[in-house]
Amino acid sequence: QVQLVESGGGLVQSGGSLNLSCVVFGSIFSINSMSWYRQAPGNQREFVARIDSGDSTHYADFVKGRFTISRDNSKKSVYLQMNSLKPDDAGVYVCHVVESVLAINFYNYWGQGTQVTVSS
Repeated sequence: QVQLVESGGGLVQSGGSLNLSCVVFGSIFSINSMSWYRQAPGNQREFVARIDSGDSTHYADFVKGRFTISRDNSKKSVYLQMNSLKPDDAGVYVCHVVESVLAINFYNYWGQGTQVTVSS
């Protein structure tokens, strides 16, 4: 059974930084893409950043230049370095992983999330 465990959230002042981590536990054939989403109270979950198997990265416009996503395949981990945080960045940050089985079948896994709070 595959589980994703996020960590690194917390309370930070506006302009501050946090580094989120997500580790994949359990047996997984091959990790395709790894992503971060976030959800603020009363809002829908929204895409933040993605890193593909070839290390190409994609960002939501509202985090470009401030957030950096990276991965360590040997540790089955994905990270999100968040700088210049704003109060609007607050929410539960959730890790998402796509497993690829011989590029034929794909499976989605979600973590429980880690809370990020930004004080003004």
